[in-house]
Amino acid sequence: MKENWKPGTMIYPLPAVLVSCGETPEEYNIMTASWTGTICSDPPMCYISLRKERHSYEIIKRTGEFVINITTEELARATDWCGVRSGREYNKFEEMKLTPAPSLHLKAPIIEQSPISIECKVKNIIELGSHDMFMADVVNVQIDSKYIDKSTGKFDLSKAAPLAYSHGEYFTLGQYIGNFGWSVKSRKK
Repeated sequence: MKENWKPGTMIYPLPAVLVSCGETPEEYNIMTASWTGTICSDPPMCYISLRKERHSYEIIKRTGEFVINITTEELARATDWCGVRSGREYNKFEEMKLTPAPSLHLKAPIIEQSPISIECKVKNIIELGSHDMFMADVVNVQIDSKYIDKSTGKFDLSKAAPLAYSHGEYFTLGQYIGNFGWSVKSRKK
């Protein structure tokens, strides 16, 4: 039997990402977000949803750019810490010993320790209520070569051990099940 709950955001787990922003090293900031995702593949677009009171909100609104940095099990402490501390009071790169590195197309830095950094230019901001959605064009993706499978040339998710977020808890992703379409593929005899 199912229970009825009040309306809420029950689409979990979500990615736990570090969003970097800022135009100069003095302004660089990192915030943790889980309200993020893909919204279009052609052209490539994604989003982040932020509360207006977040320090990064005004930076991203003014500059029109941000980087979504995928997190890993190794980055779990930094991911949590950057989500509960404000960039108004801390230099999060220094505090978490993370390395800002150049983006190809933005002034906002990537996080060198992240396996994937997705460079984004804001296309539209939609006011929604508690959060505003920053819809963005993906202008470049940087992938750490140590996570590329040499035999296939594909990104090896299992090597990265990405983080997921669910109802206030962090998890790593689980066991590989199959490729897209595996449920309908004919089996060779």
